[in-house]
Amino acid sequence: MAVIIESVIKSNPMGRWYIELIDTMKDEDPQNRVICLDVFEYAEKIELMGAEYGGDIEVAWSSDDNVTPVQINEVRQQMMAYEAEQQANLEQG
Repeated sequence: MAVIIESVIKSNPMGRWYIELIDTMKDEDPQNRVICLDVFEYAEKIELMGAEYGGDIEVAWSSDDNVTPVQINEVRQQMMAYEAEQQANLEQG
């Protein structure tokens, strides 16, 4: 059974988005929350968190109420660009 990692898009007071990762198998302690400021950091942190469970994880996405559709779209576009880049790197060998 896969472990669920919550990925919550949030917005700081300056209007900058970030992603908070929450491991649902751990206590709801602030130190168990991981902050990612961009998709590269997100990919690195989610991989590290998944490694604890042999890579058997599911990601559950959500966003805070104050996150705008523009911010969500920006995260989505950056994720798609990152995934395309990773796929291209795999294909090049």
